[in-house]
Formats: sequence, C-alpha cells, structure tokens
Amino acid sequence: MPSPFTRKGRELLPRQRAELTIINADGSGRDVIFETDEVIEAPNWTPDGAALIFNAGGEIWRINIDGSGLEKIPTGNIVDLNNDHVLSPDGKTIYLSNQKDGALYSVGIKGGTPKLISNKHETPFHYYLHGVSPDNTTLSYVAVEGTGAGRRINMFTIPTTGGPDKRLSDVSYPNDGPEYSPDGKWIYFNSERDGKRPGHAQCYRMHPDGHQIQQLTTDERVNWFPHISPDGSIIVYISYPSGTEGHPPNHDVQLKSMTPDGQNHREVVSFFGGQGTINVNSWAPDSKRFAYVAYPIFN
Repeated sequence: MPSPFTRKGRELLPRQRAELTIINADGSGRDVIFETDEVIEAPNWTPDGAALIFNAGGEIWRINIDGSGLEKIPTGNIVDLNNDHVLSPDGKTIYLSNQKDGALYSVGIKGGTPKLISNKHETPFHYYLHGVSPDNTTLSYVAVEGTGAGRRINMFTIPTTGGPDKRLSDVSYPNDGPEYSPDGKWIYFNSERDGKRPGHAQCYRMHPDGHQIQQLTTDERVNWFPHISPDGSIIVYISYPSGTEGHPPNHDVQLKSMTPDGQNHREVVSFFGGQGTINVNSWAPDSKRFAYVAYPIFN
C-alpha cells in the first residue's frame, strides 16, 4: 500500500512501524487507530474530541479518533514542521514550530497560510513550542540559544499574536516541555536542574512568572514531558531508562502518571518508543484517555 505521506522525515528502523494509539488513563483499552511504516509523531487531541492532529514528514495531518478520514492540513510553503505543535483552547488554531527557520507560526485548524509569531534575533535562537495558556493569550516554549559550547536551552513565553519574548529561565542546564495547567496557575516542564549526571532530567512545575519551582519526580529514570489533563487531575509523562541523554527515539520507555503535585506515581503502559511518542499534550477533552505513538519492531 503506498504511503499517504508526501514527504519523508526521519527513517524508521527495518521492520519497524509507527502505531498511533489511544489508551485509557488507567492503562486499559489500548486501541491502535492507525499504523504506518513512516514516522508520525506527537498527537494533539482536538478540543471537540473528534480527531487527532499529528506531524509527519514536516507536515501536519488530521485523523478521526476511529482511524478514518486521514487528511493533510495545508500550511503553504512552511513544510519543515517538527513535533512541537499545540492547539488553541477553542480548537480553531494550530500553533506550529518550524525546524528550518526555528520560528513559531499559527494557522487555522483547516489550514492556510501560516502567520509568523516569533521574533528575529541577532544571535542563534531556535524556538520549540510546547504550551498555550488557557485564555489563549500566551505561548510557552523553549529556545536553543547559541551554538557549540555556549549552547543553552531555556524557557520563555510570547503572546499568541506576536510580541516580546519573556524569559522564564536563565541557566546553563537544559530545560524543555513548558506547558500550562488548565487553570493557568502553573507551568509544567522537565529539566536537568537537579540531575545527578548529564541527561538526568526530572519533571517540575513553576508559576508562570518562572518562580516557585517544585520538583515532581525524583527517581533514577529520565523523565520528560509532563502533560496535565484538561480537568487538572492527572499528569502523564514519558520515562526513559536511567542513563539516557535527551529524549531519543528507539528506547524501551514507560508512560507514567502522577497527581499534579507529584504524588502517586504509577506505570500506565510500556513499549518501544521515545522521540515523537508524546512530545505534546495529547489528552482527550474528557480527561479519560490520551494518545501516543509507539514504534514497535516486528520479527
């Protein structure tokens, strides 16, 4: 069967497939709604509950939650989009990160010509989007600042309509995944601020001004991308084996859950995955299910 995807992203391994999956918050009811031998990544669940939005080959795609109706969302000549995309709370807008120019854009949920949001910088500054405030006024993102030995990854916000970048962190250790809570009182993220070794990321939360940081995970595993449910009751995050650096593909990973204050950690599901599995918030609007991508290898 020919691939529906018109452009290629990173390559899968031999005999590997990508499985777009929906699962209940307690780990039951696992349902693979779509599978392909191309890399697909980072599902967002639309606020109306009807569809998932994901990226493949630098493009954005939509699929109904029963696996039907796969269609590309046109984005003009912005076709190097990565797996850091979020939906506006009303479901009318997709906010996008473009890998080629390192910029942020917005486009209507049906597609069109993307509108530039981000700013030009005199020194290297590459935007990676992760969150939108519940009132749809502010985006949260990380920026890769500088190059080489001076390269840093810090957290910022910017108005959804464009405007000044507001710095939330100014540190040398890596940070990632800043995402607003549904009440707007917290930003959840992962960081190596308390790491015991390079790459030892843990999950945290802070107030939207960057203060009052609280650590939520404290184990030997490498924990990334805490995503809070729409009702604010539960967080799911991806957990890599101890010693992992970054959030690479092709690892034995776990999706784990915890309460918003970092209690009651439990494994929800484990599989072969990593990069692209759950880079962005993928909760259903009823907070009962979430979506992810697994990348199993078949014999």
